[in-house]
Amino acid sequence: MDSSFAIIAEPNRRAILGLLASSERSVGEIERRLRMPQTSVSKHLRVLREAGFVESRVEAQRRVYWIRPEPLMEVDAWLAPFRHFWTAHVDALERHLDRMGRAPRKGKNR
Repeated sequence: MDSSFAIIAEPNRRAILGLLASSERSVGEIERRLRMPQTSVSKHLRVLREAGFVESRVEAQRRVYWIRPEPLMEVDAWLAPFRHFWTAHVDALERHLDRMGRAPRKGKNR
């Protein structure tokens, strides 16, 4: 478990996982989206792959990556006992907003 947290502690790896959360992506697409050099992207993808967070396949001249959910499920399971700390605060905020008549959400027309 310690190694999983060490892997996701690095901001660039979290950014890569964030991109891969919505769909599989090629190395080139990750480079462009994150504006990172290919060598950095490849280094972080290698770390993620070796830790089991991502898998890849070769398609013609490109390598495509996607997330493996198992390591993230392990992190989620570790966090489970702590959820009540923030859930209670979110629930309290919901109750407070209900009592206040709920302020309009940003981006919504009034």
